[in-house]
Amino acid sequence: MTSHIRRIDLALLDRVSAEAVRHPRLRMNYNFHQHEEPVQRFLNAVEPGSYVRPHRHADPPKWELFVCLRGRGAAVVFDDGGKILEVHRVDPARGEFAVEIAAGVWHSIIGLAPGSVFLEVKEGPYEPKDAGVFAPWSPTPDDPGVSVFLGALERAAS
Repeated sequence: MTSHIRRIDLALLDRVSAEAVRHPRLRMNYNFHQHEEPVQRFLNAVEPGSYVRPHRHADPPKWELFVCLRGRGAAVVFDDGGKILEVHRVDPARGEFAVEIAAGVWHSIIGLAPGSVFLEVKEGPYEPKDAGVFAPWSPTPDDPGVSVFLGALERAAS
């Protein structure tokens, strides 16, 4: 019999974190949703050094919720020119559990501790053409300057 309940437990967090460590991008998703569902729900394991390129969801406008289940991280918010406007840490050990990012806001997420796992919830359905627009002022993942950019984000979050 198939269960009607899906659990998030330590074994699942460990498995997704181990996959993130082995992945070249140092992050890994574990989806609970199907792409066509109206709400996307997934685990996002983000190791330190993983680069989530600044992006926004403006057309169509979509919000995002990040809940830190383990580890530490931060949401970084930018203006239209790439200046850091806000840094919001999420660290359950300090009572900082989640951030919700409004639709259309330039943002990035960074992992600040090994084994960091976030529960991410955002509006769906998933459409690759609507998945988000990357900030034109941000380096691409293969750009040689990405480590300098990521280092600045990490310093801003510390």
